[in-house]
Amino acid sequence: MTYVITRSCCNDASCVEVCPVDCIHPTPDEPDFGTAEMLYVDPDECIDCGSCVDPCPVDAIFPEDRLPEHLAPYLAVNADYFDWVGETPDPALPPSAGPKATEQTEPLRVAVVGAGPAGWYVADELNRTGRADVRVTVLDRSPTPYGLVRYGVAPDHLDTKGVSTSFDAIAGHKRTEVMLNVSVGTDVSHDELLEHHHAVVYATGAATGRPLGIGGETLPGSLSAAELVSWYNGHADAASLPVALTHERAVVIGNGNVALDVARLMLSGPDALTASDMAPAALEALSDHGVEEVVVVGRRGAAAAAFTSPELRAIMDHPDFDVVVDPADVGDLPAAVEGEEHTAASYAAHQRADLLRAASSATASGRKRLVLRFGLTPDAILGESEVTGIRMTPTAGGDPETIEAGLVVRATGFRSTAVDGVPFDEEQGRFAHEGGRVLDPGDGDIVPGAYVVGWAKRGATGVIGSNRACATETARAVLDDYVAGRLPEPASPDGLADRLAERDVTVVGVEGWRAIDAAERQAGTDAGRPRVKIVDLAELVRVAGGITT
Repeated sequence: MTYVITRSCCNDASCVEVCPVDCIHPTPDEPDFGTAEMLYVDPDECIDCGSCVDPCPVDAIFPEDRLPEHLAPYLAVNADYFDWVGETPDPALPPSAGPKATEQTEPLRVAVVGAGPAGWYVADELNRTGRADVRVTVLDRSPTPYGLVRYGVAPDHLDTKGVSTSFDAIAGHKRTEVMLNVSVGTDVSHDELLEHHHAVVYATGAATGRPLGIGGETLPGSLSAAELVSWYNGHADAASLPVALTHERAVVIGNGNVALDVARLMLSGPDALTASDMAPAALEALSDHGVEEVVVVGRRGAAAAAFTSPELRAIMDHPDFDVVVDPADVGDLPAAVEGEEHTAASYAAHQRADLLRAASSATASGRKRLVLRFGLTPDAILGESEVTGIRMTPTAGGDPETIEAGLVVRATGFRSTAVDGVPFDEEQGRFAHEGGRVLDPGDGDIVPGAYVVGWAKRGATGVIGSNRACATETARAVLDDYVAGRLPEPASPDGLADRLAERDVTVVGVEGWRAIDAAERQAGTDAGRPRVKIVDLAELVRVAGGITT
């Protein structure tokens, strides 16, 4: 018998570390790790020990004889990966961790700004190092931690949200201090953080949608995916967002995983939504609305679709709607050819191609429809006082087409937000960096004491686990600079809490977050749901009791 990795795999490689026979690939040391959609178990090498199950933070691993029916295809997905790539490559040797600090009289103090996955992974890397005695302060402007996991992952992907359990352990580490409800740039400046720490690592994510640059984007009924995702996930900033759901059709521009999330949730029935941790107002709105069809549009052909095969497979199996693909759109999909390089990326491409071909030949059942369209470029969002449609032109040339719709969602990428006092690359929408060290985009110089990790560093790419390798690089940069004497001693190592108290900042610590978590879970139990999120910012702080670490 073999174990099987399934859809919710977060690629953080916790399973790789404990496998006694190295049967899980690609590993972080293999070239394909960064381009793999998920990790896979080699059925010929697996010894049925189950060591990988408990460390998996998202419950993605099952023994084959207990594989849920809806995940049954992943038995073949795992096995076919190894048939495709053949013998796994020899791993690259990891770079040396470098020398230890010498004559260290005080701990290395690092502030991590952002309590999402990237922030926790870099805190974990720093906590586990043997090169220095480290103290980490994790700050976030929200009274709740976990960033993308709480406010970005789709509310019906509860298995994926399970990764937060591993972050709980990091937050509870004896060398970690947690300060939530603290806005860096408002409550405390970057320069002030450096008075209390040797280094500041920005893990602020990418929470702002990229504009299309076409007419009509500011009309009511035109939203970015970033806004809509924040709304249905219960972020306080989006609590009052107006979402137009009365027209029978909505259009989503862009075809990555976020686009599929948005479309799926607009078409899911009340039972599926109630079983999620969707914000109450969004649950009410999406459980009773007029949207019958969501059209997801990509600029390029089907072969260039940005969504992953696990997410495509999940919507094709959804009980509440049909997935519709025009057979004419699948003509450019790849077929295996002799001499093709068999990599994780090409395996993923062929998986998507096979699924899209299957969707194009499926028979519609008359349910709601999720329509995947390709090769269309948006020209303008139409309407006078509100959105009435969108005009598209074939990317390869041809006559424009108007699609009537009452809601247009722009899922065309995300960008980070600048922090006062820290150089920022506005054109790229992220912090310029060299190996995790923040650069001034004006002159290319390294900004002393400033570092970056996660989406704020590399853009909105990869899955949750992709942040682990990214965090390793940034943590190594901090440690290298500390050991080399490039980080000046902080003037007031223990003074941050006093400074915030003088400014009447209500700091929420670990116990405060646990109080919020317990209240939301209890409200969920009372309502027959996994969790009922508190959306109001003042209420979150009240429930937390203003408890500090």
